[in-house]
Amino acid sequence: MKQAVIFDMDGVIAHTNPYHSLAFRAFFEKRDLYPTDAEFAEHMFGKSNSYILKHFLGRPVTGDEFASMEEEKEGLFREIYAPHVKDIEGFSAFLTALKQAGFQTGVATSAPRANLDLIMGRLGFEKQMESVMASENVTRHKPDPEVYLKSAANLGVAPVHCVVFEDSFSGITAARNAGMKVVGVLSSHTREELPPCNAYIHDYTAIQPEDIRQILNT
Repeated sequence: MKQAVIFDMDGVIAHTNPYHSLAFRAFFEKRDLYPTDAEFAEHMFGKSNSYILKHFLGRPVTGDEFASMEEEKEGLFREIYAPHVKDIEGFSAFLTALKQAGFQTGVATSAPRANLDLIMGRLGFEKQMESVMASENVTRHKPDPEVYLKSAANLGVAPVHCVVFEDSFSGITAARNAGMKVVGVLSSHTREELPPCNAYIHDYTAIQPEDIRQILNT
């Protein structure tokens, strides 16, 4: 029986959220908007760009305007983050251990593919992933389960046999809506700020493939 582990990217593979905050601050400052840290925590982390722009600009942003604004902000992010790409402690070793243990693995992010390519390129994990999903691959964003259901289909693994690593309220909700087990990564939020998970980690140094098997068997 095949089993799979699927990783979100931002806050799960790499601690990118502080750099997204810097990019959004620069983006919004050009428009005389100055969101607080609390507003970012509630309305940015784990949210799609369409939601974030709609919330902070106070109106829907669609079509060519959305494409232009998204590329502006994500270009700022890649420029700011490129010199600092680093995985969350223990991720690379844990991913290697999962592959040695026979798990299918995938990445499923709400970020644009260009961001994913930057991080995958620097960290070199693409060859270890049987499924790679970014925002361009779905029409409905987290908390909708589409990205996780498509990932499971790509991996050839039933959702009930998948464990997702997520750090945000919407991401955890998406994984649960997909019928998957979830490990909460406490990089951006406390346990109390997130929906219930099957386990929690601060980084990957204290988790092993055997723990994933145990989660799937409960």
